[in-house]
Amino acid sequence: MEKLKTVVQKYWKVYVAAIIIAVVCDSIGTIKFNVGIGTLTLFPMVFATIIGGMLGPDAVRLFKAPESKLGGSLVLVALAPFMAKMGVSAGANLAKLVAVGPALILQEFGNLGTIFISLPLALLLGLKKEAIGACYSINRDSNLGLTTDIYGPDAAETRGTFAVYIVGSVIGTVFISILASIVASWGVLHPLALGMASGVGSGSMMTAAAGTLGEVYPQYAEDIMVLGGASDMLTGITGIYMGTFVGLPVTRKLYAILEPKFSKKMHREG
Repeated sequence: MEKLKTVVQKYWKVYVAAIIIAVVCDSIGTIKFNVGIGTLTLFPMVFATIIGGMLGPDAVRLFKAPESKLGGSLVLVALAPFMAKMGVSAGANLAKLVAVGPALILQEFGNLGTIFISLPLALLLGLKKEAIGACYSINRDSNLGLTTDIYGPDAAETRGTFAVYIVGSVIGTVFISILASIVASWGVLHPLALGMASGVGSGSMMTAAAGTLGEVYPQYAEDIMVLGGASDMLTGITGIYMGTFVGLPVTRKLYAILEPKFSKKMHREG
């Protein structure tokens, strides 16, 4: 208790600033911009990240490096209730995984296919261990909590996850809307399969993709939304398990194989 009191007295500015930023950003709420090709959605989390970053030692300098480091370590504390909720929800809904059939359950493996595309690109761009956290999943709230729990708030893997989390929050809905319309135009996959694929683990992205598909296939619009919602729910339930037992191990293994080759190639070119 005495140690806690000392920490609070020493870093009180961090806690006060966190409360003020949270209130301000929550008051701003979600802002949407029509950018012609889609809707750009900015969530309170994005504003909080920008404002908090501006107050750090590299900008306004309201906080010094030790205070910024403490702020990073508190991420896990803030995410702990959400992680507990995800665990309880996953355990309570395991029966639903059987009830909805194998197609919706197995679709989660499709989300892992992007590892084999994104990781080589990340390494080609010069990322190191950040690529592991950035590429093993779509990196929404539960994934951010998982990476933070496994590697710690200051790890390179966590920075990679958090970077994709922020980028996805800013342009994710626009990107997936465009992607859905492009894939639908190919005419290769059934509309209901595309609706199922819309459930990537983000409610806003699922809605954006399913809405776009509903415009392309109006006769399937209702079914697409239903399957997209069910798929998104299952991804939220199974995603934490897939990330822990499949996504991260596969990404780490692939990183161990590819990273030395990319490093040698970039060293020769340099």
